[in-house]
Amino acid sequence: MTAEEVERIAIPGKVTELVRGRLIVREPPGTHHGALAANLAYYLSDFVRRHGSGAIFAQDTGFKIASDPDSVRAPDVAFVARERTGLIRSRGYAELAPDLLAEILSPDDRPAEVLAKVADWLAAGTRIVWVIDPQRRDARVYRQDGSLTVLGATTRWGVRTSFRDSRAP
Repeated sequence: MTAEEVERIAIPGKVTELVRGRLIVREPPGTHHGALAANLAYYLSDFVRRHGSGAIFAQDTGFKIASDPDSVRAPDVAFVARERTGLIRSRGYAELAPDLLAEILSPDDRPAEVLAKVADWLAAGTRIVWVIDPQRRDARVYRQDGSLTVLGATTRWGVRTSFRDSRAP
């Protein structure tokens, strides 16, 4: 399949991605997952707007990150720097990789699939990929230079907290 064909597909109650020309159909994320993604998008949006640094994209926004065969991936939250937002058309998938994105793990995610998705994003040009694990209460930060940092659930005040908290990080 191509990215253009995927744009015309509507499978009620399902989420789709295109990986190397192959359509991937999955269940939508759960309610808790959606709440985490919304909170993260809120805090990132607030920061980005205050600094005028770019645009934030909500859960399951598609980005065309490869061609021939096409791949359209959809992170939970994405950031595109101001200098590149002009490349985003009003219709269709943006043909670029976000500068930063977050993937929030769901209980059914398989580690190999998550790492493959991280590799796809980094190969496409994403500079930083956050993989947030609500069960472990940590986040893995993958960078384009190959480095990895693991962050625990500690606030700036040194107090352990849950990702469920609505307080600012």
